[in-house]
Amino acid sequence: MTSEAGGRPRRGGAEESAAAAKRPGGGEGDGAESAESAVEGPERPLPEAVRARVVEYGSEVLGGMRLSDLPPVLRRVAKFEPRRRARLAGPQIAAQLEADAGFRGQVAERVEQVWPELVGELRRGVVPPAADPVAVAAAAYLLRPEGWRAVVDRVREELDRQETAKEVDDAAGTIADLRRRLEEAKSGQREELARLRSELKDQRSTIADLRRRLHTERERAKEAMNEAEQAIAEAADRSATTTGQVNAVEAENRRLRNRLAAAEAQVENARRAARAGRSADEARLRVLLDVLLEASHGLRRELALPSSIESPADLVAEQHSAGAASVPGQGLPDDDPGLVDELLSLPRMHVLVDGYNVTKTGYGTLPLADQRSRLLSSLEGLASRAKTEITCVFDGADVSTPPVLSATRRVRLLFSEPDETADELIIRLVRAEPRGRPLAVVTSDQEIVAAVRREGARTVASSLLLRRLGG
Repeated sequence: MTSEAGGRPRRGGAEESAAAAKRPGGGEGDGAESAESAVEGPERPLPEAVRARVVEYGSEVLGGMRLSDLPPVLRRVAKFEPRRRARLAGPQIAAQLEADAGFRGQVAERVEQVWPELVGELRRGVVPPAADPVAVAAAAYLLRPEGWRAVVDRVREELDRQETAKEVDDAAGTIADLRRRLEEAKSGQREELARLRSELKDQRSTIADLRRRLHTERERAKEAMNEAEQAIAEAADRSATTTGQVNAVEAENRRLRNRLAAAEAQVENARRAARAGRSADEARLRVLLDVLLEASHGLRRELALPSSIESPADLVAEQHSAGAASVPGQGLPDDDPGLVDELLSLPRMHVLVDGYNVTKTGYGTLPLADQRSRLLSSLEGLASRAKTEITCVFDGADVSTPPVLSATRRVRLLFSEPDETADELIIRLVRAEPRGRPLAVVTSDQEIVAAVRREGARTVASSLLLRRLGG
């Protein structure tokens, strides 16, 4: 590095100290002492603050040195930013400053350029009283004038004194805080002790009162136990006396209930049989007469038969053929699309529809009320076109109040009773029809199919009726 004023190379503190030993007027002993001070290092390690400041000065000088002047161990970090150099290579910079007098001299030159007054005072052996002690010690360590170790030692003592004073102040503050906390804890303990003593007094009073009440309750419980034992004994005697009476009364009641139930069942069966027999016989006779009349008129017109029976034998033959009438639509298969139209064309045809079986086959995703409304609307149109008697049967278990239909509707709507299923109602309707009347049951339930076929009715699959209805 070169001086800003003269343009010639400046020597470091160590070189100037060695040169001072050879100057005229200087004694031989003084030169030896200066050379010794320039070569030897401090007797004790530098204070941490002074060492950090020296490393900071060295890291700043590294950035401005030529590569050839850089110490080999510091070339790797020379390209870093000064703070990063001091952080990453602080120990290496400190060691190089101690061992390499040339590197230390360049750092000392930089310090002299920045603080020429401080360096001048140190060279004269004077320590500026207002200067930063750390900066003074760092400059003395780098320049190493005569008595620099004493300067560093005084700075160390000053720093130790400041640290000790700070520790003393911190300790005093800590002691004061601990004393305050101790007083607060003692006060809190005194208050807590007073509170606990008051609670203990109250608890003792409560315990004494509870003991008195416990004694009283024990006496009352003992008396209640004696009274309960006497009551249990008396109740056992009364229970033994009344058990026999109750058993006898219950046996008589059961016998009377059985007789009453049997009598009521007989009366109800007799009434039902009389009512059902009378109404069923009358209905069968009316329907059978209408069927026979329409069939006979139709046959007479088609065959041009005479209007009177020619012989009793012909009458017997006609009655026999009427009693053994065949199932309507028997010649068509069950899956024939024209089966429904064929059955609807027969005179006095009666069609029984298993309602939920048809709706769940065609539109089972709808609510039950919507299913019933849609099917009845479709059947109403079919009955109007075909002029056919149609009865639609639904299970009444899920209907709290059956809908009331107007008298103008052509489709008969029936709901089964709570103790009867729709299947049983359909079979009962089939049995109520007179023998010989054309009857068809629309269902896909195989149990109903088997039952109504035994009664002589024709069955139609639900899918065929849905196809005919367009649904």
